Amino acid sequence: MTTRSLFVCALLVTLLVVAPAFGQDYSPPRTADGQPDISGIWTSFDTTPFETPSPEVLADLKALAEWFPGIDGGAAGPGIGPSGDFSPGEVDAISNEARRSMVVHPPEGRVSILPDARAVRDGNLRRLDEHWVHNTPWERCITRGVPGMMFPTYNTGHLILQTPGYVTISSEMIHLTRPIPLDDRPALSSKVRQWDGVPRGRWEGDTLVVEVTHYNTQGTVGTNAGTRRIRGVPQSEAMRVTERFIPVDENTLLYRVTVDDPNAFGEPWTVELPMNRSPDYRIYEYSCHEGNYGLENTLRGGRADDKAGR
Repeated sequence: MTTRSLFVCALLVTLLVVAPAFGQDYSPPRTADGQPDISGIWTSFDTTPFETPSPEVLADLKALAEWFPGIDGGAAGPGIGPSGDFSPGEVDAISNEARRSMVVHPPEGRVSILPDARAVRDGNLRRLDEHWVHNTPWERCITRGVPGMMFPTYNTGHLILQTPGYVTISSEMIHLTRPIPLDDRPALSSKVRQWDGVPRGRWEGDTLVVEVTHYNTQGTVGTNAGTRRIRGVPQSEAMRVTERFIPVDENTLLYRVTVDDPNAFGEPWTVELPMNRSPDYRIYEYSCHEGNYGLENTLRGGRADDKAGR
């Protein structure tokens, strides 16, 4: 068994032991077919830094800012001041303490990006105005990706619907809807590849567990500046994502997701963030018109630079 396999096994054991403890004093109601009822509208606004702003992280962000202003954690970056000083994020719904970062594993709160994946990210950032292929699927109005659609930015509403044999998550950002089957249907052929992968769900006690596989190689793990250094890191067909939706109380879900892609990251990494029940929140159609015009104007600016010899 490889080191990565040993790590994944240990992590899964830890999650299985710890997850029930979060909701041990809360038992959610049941749907007509017996599922734990987590239906409703949930939001995930969060100012917590995606990663702990260590010297390595800040140096990488500063270098990236040459091609993508604002990604370095300046005034537009939640949780980090203009000088690079760390500001605690949102208060954790469970521990009631300020959260250091959304990334909770590795323990230092920093994602290990492999050199080849970093090179692809950097190369695309340098060439955003050359061709649409260098922009993320979000900027091209295709998708924010999975788990990218769950990471906080603006328009972070999620409608969860439950029907017999399914949980469906309809997210506000680029109106992405994911029907998640809960049965033991056979796995799809390895030839089937999708932008957002293929989900399969199951209940572990009151926790909804979603395993996502069958990714294509055209997407990126993070698609917006809110994910900082992860924005533009390419996903591979080997990527496997494990999501957990853990009921904490009537108005709170803990969202925990582990990303494992041996072609992009040195080890699997895990993000945790709270989702808050928001019955008064309204989810409207996200038509992405701004992105359609924005990308066209980005490329138009690049052609202007070409004519000017820049």
